[in-house]
Amino acid sequence: MGFGRTPNVESFSGSPPLFGSFPLDHQGECKDFMKEYVKCLKENKNNNGKCRHLSRAYLQCRMDKGLMDKNNMDNLGFADLKDKDKNNDPNKK
Repeated sequence: MGFGRTPNVESFSGSPPLFGSFPLDHQGECKDFMKEYVKCLKENKNNNGKCRHLSRAYLQCRMDKGLMDKNNMDNLGFADLKDKDKNNDPNKK
């Protein structure tokens, strides 16, 4: 007997997300990319349009490290940003 519901109601099962689930970055493999993105947001009063290149770099890192399925950046909304972002790698010294 379930509390707060009638006994004849079947339990609800949700559907998975459109692109499925992805593992969290427990090892911090893409943490530098994330930090740069958050820093950019703070500096630009949360205007994510000015930080899209960093968002793209973060997603690319996740794909490269196997933390999400590989996908074309055009499909992820970055068709207007091309490979110029490779120069903005926070891991390069």
